[in-house]
Amino acid sequence: MTLTLLITTFVTIFLAEMGDKTQLTTITLSSTTNKPLAVFIGSSVALTLATLIGALAGGSIANLIPAFFLKFIAGIVFLY
Repeated sequence: MTLTLLITTFVTIFLAEMGDKTQLTTITLSSTTNKPLAVFIGSSVALTLATLIGALAGGSIANLIPAFFLKFIAGIVFLY
């Protein structure tokens, strides 16, 4: 595993997730249920599973579509 790729991915995802609706939902659930550990485990598993699906799908799609086109489409999607 490339350490640079690992660090870049971590920082990108960490910063992207700060203050988004997932974090706000987690805060709300934790404050209303008074079960922060259960909310942490549930949200961590959900994020991990969603990320696994994205990584597997991305690896499969990369074999079918050129990388420059995927980057272009990703850039357009992030603008919306």
